[in-house]
Amino acid sequence: MNRLFSPFESRLRLAALCLAMLCGSALAQFSKPSASASVVQTEQVRAELMAFAPDGVGAGKTVWVGLQIAHQPHWHTYWKNAGDSGLPTRLDWSLPAGVSAGEIAWPTPQKINIGSLSNFGYDGTVLLPVPLTIGKSFAPAPGADNLEVKLAASWLVCKQECVPQDGSFVLQLPLRGSTALHGAAFEQAQAAQPLPLTGKSAAQLGQQGLTLTVQGLPAAWRGKSISAFIETPEIVETARSPSPTDGAPQSWQADGSWSSTMALSSLRSESPKQLGFVLALDGISLRTEAPVTGNWPTLNSGPGASEPLANNALSNPVAPAPLADQSLGAFALALAAALLGGLILNLMPCVFPVLAIKVLAFTKPGERHSHRALGLAYTAGVVLSFLALGGLMLGLRAAGEQLGWGFQLQSPAVIAVLALLFTLIGLNLMGQLEVGNLLPGNLAAMQLRHPLGDAFLSGVLAVAIASPCTAPFMGASLGYAIALPAAQALGIFAALGLGLALPYLAASWVPAVGKLLPRPGAWMDTLRRFMAFPMWATVVWLLWVLGHLSGVDGAASLLALLLCLALLVWCLNLRGRSRSILATLSLAAGLLLAVGLGPNIFKLEDAPAATGSATGAGGWQPWVPGRVDAELAAGKPVFVDFTAAWCITCQYNKKNTLAKAEVLADFAAKNVTLLRADWTRRDPAISQALSALGRSGVPVYVLYQNGHAPVVFSEILGADALQGALAGL
Repeated sequence: MNRLFSPFESRLRLAALCLAMLCGSALAQFSKPSASASVVQTEQVRAELMAFAPDGVGAGKTVWVGLQIAHQPHWHTYWKNAGDSGLPTRLDWSLPAGVSAGEIAWPTPQKINIGSLSNFGYDGTVLLPVPLTIGKSFAPAPGADNLEVKLAASWLVCKQECVPQDGSFVLQLPLRGSTALHGAAFEQAQAAQPLPLTGKSAAQLGQQGLTLTVQGLPAAWRGKSISAFIETPEIVETARSPSPTDGAPQSWQADGSWSSTMALSSLRSESPKQLGFVLALDGISLRTEAPVTGNWPTLNSGPGASEPLANNALSNPVAPAPLADQSLGAFALALAAALLGGLILNLMPCVFPVLAIKVLAFTKPGERHSHRALGLAYTAGVVLSFLALGGLMLGLRAAGEQLGWGFQLQSPAVIAVLALLFTLIGLNLMGQLEVGNLLPGNLAAMQLRHPLGDAFLSGVLAVAIASPCTAPFMGASLGYAIALPAAQALGIFAALGLGLALPYLAASWVPAVGKLLPRPGAWMDTLRRFMAFPMWATVVWLLWVLGHLSGVDGAASLLALLLCLALLVWCLNLRGRSRSILATLSLAAGLLLAVGLGPNIFKLEDAPAATGSATGAGGWQPWVPGRVDAELAAGKPVFVDFTAAWCITCQYNKKNTLAKAEVLADFAAKNVTLLRADWTRRDPAISQALSALGRSGVPVYVLYQNGHAPVVFSEILGADALQGALAGL
């Protein structure tokens, strides 16, 4: 029996190593900056770090630095409040001791309308200036002639589609002499900044929304329509904020004061006591702050949350508000839903390869107390891995990443590592990759004396494979967790992990469950070899997912490298001189292929531009920001399929429910616009739309209708439930 289980145990060791590689690759993929320089050029923008120090660099002085972004025609980036969609530009500085950076002196933005969405941002060329204060304690390094300024910047640039970009910049400021090459650009940026308003202002909450009242405006403005920009995001409906051409009603009083009432946003997530805003007209802008009087309405949990969801029996509720506004019972209910979601996750298709491995682990003969220990070790591996992934997601949330559950399969590096892992596991199950063939016998034997460690690593592997899937109740639980404080959010992740591990924990502790398992025997060796094929089937799926990201060349390149890896493993099982000669040749060939074909794997193909007008099979059209609002304004109901190529549940629902002729006929009969939001690639606009629905992963299915709250269906989409909702339109 020891000989029989040595491949299984060696596979777990291999899984742990590959999982560590996976995590490192994922972090590197998301944090990888561009090459350090003062200029970063992309297809959409030219970004340059520049400085203005007319008085030189010295203790007690202020030096201005800034990121200048020159946009290609029709592209734009965003202000501190992006509006209905988008993300503001982020600047993270690395400065010597004694030097500190202030806040961005944001130039006055412009209102950018895309369909029914209104955003605040910049096109053309804009400079975002930041003051650097040289403290009296600043002392340059001995022999240094320059002050080194480093900047890690990230921005979202949009036209109809949006592209997240980043860059690392380095600038050397001479310690002796002045720096005034870009003085004109900084003077122009200063002129574009709003001036302080000396008159009184007020912000009053009422039944109609938020009313701004301002006194002391220029006499030349009286009687004209003014643009207003609220600095705090998601406070008012941006499309209905005041502007010279559209938006909220404006009025002028006899005493020269101006006022405007704006509808509050359904996505509001905070209730500030002080509100800053900018008023602009004819190239002049003024900034002021006003205390907020009146009572803020109760925070909503999502679009339409003030009214019950239609067809509630068919839908999952939108994620609840943060725990501070919820009862202990609501949090307990969320924990129970997370536990149930983890249980059902065992039934998801992408978890199937791990199920057989775990069954093999529990058929290993031994005492009941040893089985119980293995169950506890496996559970610890699952729960701690969920907590680690939860901590990673919360950390990325704090860093401003717009990510969701399953985001790792938007990275070619992670897909390549997973394909490598499953290829090696398949070879191991086939008996071609024995640790005893590669390591001294005493090290291989040491593994057999630590079955608890192997059970723990099996739990880690289960989570690595299960994470790209979401099960019923799991999407809502994760969406809820992402909005919670860290401690409560990690509790949700722990409940998900416990649910995933619970069936196998029960099998290890309850004899009645254990008796359902078959007796060990020679059939296990046959089963072990057979289970190599589900592993390789998973590799086929991963290659298909990679093809959506890196194209046919990327998928074929990875397949060639995996074939070379299999050849190397086979060569290591040979004997005599042929082993050393063929293994060396196959290793050399693999290295050459890695150098020649490797870049194809990690090179993302350009995504096709989503115009929102091209109609695909079954009448489906690509989702773009603002398209839902535009269709609703035209009086049409809208159904949105949030999907991804790497989501097996999405593909199952697409083939078995959304492609049914009777379902499509019901859509057509009700004149429903069908939109598909493809999240296969990293898309912050789709991430933001999912977050607004209280979700952090796919699949998500939403039916919109004017005057009703959106209906969010279960992740396992049934034709009966969908047709029942359509019948009520």
